[in-house]
Amino acid sequence: MPMRAPRIEFAVGAFLLLALASLLVLALASTNGRWGLGRDTYDLTARFSTIGALRPNAPIKIGGVSIGHVDKIDVDPVKFDTVVTLAIDKRYDKLPADTAASILTSGLLGESYVNLAPGGDPENLKPGDEIYLTQSAVDLIQLVGKYMFSGGGAKPADNAGQPSGQDAALPDYLQGESAPTDETQKP
Repeated sequence: MPMRAPRIEFAVGAFLLLALASLLVLALASTNGRWGLGRDTYDLTARFSTIGALRPNAPIKIGGVSIGHVDKIDVDPVKFDTVVTLAIDKRYDKLPADTAASILTSGLLGESYVNLAPGGDPENLKPGDEIYLTQSAVDLIQLVGKYMFSGGGAKPADNAGQPSGQDAALPDYLQGESAPTDETQKP
């Protein structure tokens, strides 16, 4: 039986090590640097009527800079609001009490995230506090559907004195057979 060349075995082993290293890099990239033990955070809550495509681990941003992530999403059994728990990095512990939270989307069909807009209140939010100024997610599909099936706008409530039919939107001089005449151009 012929002996295999050690070069082939070495090449296969090197290829497998490279593949495992690539998987490790991909795993690290998909967790955004959080391994579960991660950074030191504190929790805030915010209530929204709709959250759209917001998911746990979605980023929380101020001015486009990530300052935390969505920890969990629950439904209040009494008010039936969606309660979003925000895990904010400890280094951002001076958020004003009148900070507003809104759910936005990166691009037209991108990921949803929570955007915080700090206010000017001298009091700061403390761990466990609730953000009361919130704006729910905008459902683009629902907006497009309303626009498409609404006819493009509301019709006037009272059509008295207006011509009926197709010609209602046309000016008077375009409804007849001839354009308006100018008295100065008569022969």
